[in-house]
Amino acid sequence: MRDEVKNTIANKAWARWTVLAIVSFTMMAGYVVAKEMSPLQFMLEKAAGDGGMGWTSGEFGIFAGSRGFFNVFLLMLFVGGIILDKMGVRFTGVLSCVLMLAGAAAVYGVITYTSPDPMWNVPLLGTIKRQVALAALGFAFFGIGYEMCGITVSKVVVRWFSGKEMALAMGLQVAMARLGTALALGLSPIIALKWGLPRPILIGVFSVGVGLIAYLYYCTMDRRLDKELSADTQNLASPAAQDDEQFHFSDMKLTIKNPGFWLITLLCLFYYSALYPFLDFATKLMISKYGVDSHLAGLIPAILPFTSIVLTPLFGGWCDKKGRGATMMVIGSVMLTLVLIIFAMPGNASWLAVTLMCVLGIAFSLLPAALWPAVPKIVPMKQLGTSYSIIYYIQNIGLMLIPVLIGKVLERNTVGDQVDYTHSLIIFAIIGVGAIVTASLLLWMDRKRHYGLEDPNIS
Repeated sequence: MRDEVKNTIANKAWARWTVLAIVSFTMMAGYVVAKEMSPLQFMLEKAAGDGGMGWTSGEFGIFAGSRGFFNVFLLMLFVGGIILDKMGVRFTGVLSCVLMLAGAAAVYGVITYTSPDPMWNVPLLGTIKRQVALAALGFAFFGIGYEMCGITVSKVVVRWFSGKEMALAMGLQVAMARLGTALALGLSPIIALKWGLPRPILIGVFSVGVGLIAYLYYCTMDRRLDKELSADTQNLASPAAQDDEQFHFSDMKLTIKNPGFWLITLLCLFYYSALYPFLDFATKLMISKYGVDSHLAGLIPAILPFTSIVLTPLFGGWCDKKGRGATMMVIGSVMLTLVLIIFAMPGNASWLAVTLMCVLGIAFSLLPAALWPAVPKIVPMKQLGTSYSIIYYIQNIGLMLIPVLIGKVLERNTVGDQVDYTHSLIIFAIIGVGAIVTASLLLWMDRKRHYGLEDPNIS
């Protein structure tokens, strides 16, 4: 495997780690925008006279879930995957950054320059404030680029690290993304309370702009790699060479018929549908149930991504050298579910919330460190973009519907300023049980089909 890329820039350590740093930063910028509004729920739901927008929990749930609207209903993730496999990582990455930038700027403009009224009757969503509808529309456009960027960055990492430190590289990329989430969760309330609600959104727009510039520099390195591969036309077995093979829709039949692929897809659906929507509502949970001051409430959910920043690369390095990826997925799913069950139980001690978030941070690191490097073991390189798009598409269904559902449940369990989170947390825990079952089936299927999920990644 190492000999296959010995004449290319991809075999130079400084080059591939530079590539990882660039694309990871670009993805991190997207994560900042994706979660910067989550800890601001308590401000958005304040009356306009108190510095808020007068949104309801249901309207906030609609906005949080809108990121996946176009990806799910217009099949934009499938389109993005096909574009990636047809046009390559350079074109698709730049396109995704432009879409993220436009969507984030639209959300900023709506929140800054429009008033919440009047009410609009939106198909499928009911009657909601005009501001919510327009902000959700901008966030949905952002979501197209955000998910397209995710599958592109994943393919970039496989392209440059296949046969080397792939799980570690993916772990570091995930850690950078988690840093973006942590910064958004921890700092957005502080910035918004001091300088106004739109300010953290503007910072997100700036971050994505810098990410676009960084990705343009990566394109110069990737173009050099293509030239070197073209000069070595006899080395057709290398992963990078496979990346240049012509994509055919008929090739997807083998992937679609593969039960391991669908188990990974379902695991991704259950795991992230329980975790990310929980983070969307976690800041207000800290205020309502655990009595945390609003200035500090976002810092407790931020423990989760900050923990994973350290642990995800460590778990990825372990998976590279020792294997046991499928087992790691089972353990991560169990930890996630147990934490959600305990959150649903009576009790409002702030130390317990902090402890549970630390444990959840371990789960947040353990499963992704093993899950994403497992996909290339099941799917051929030339189908990877489309395969990732299917995984992200199914995941987006959950990320779209669950926040809307939880928002409606919270509305029904709100009396005055008191919110009962028990039913919503039980829903999250049930989804977590689905993750446990799916991960266990994947471990069993790996032993039966010999995908190599338990084997080390370094060859």
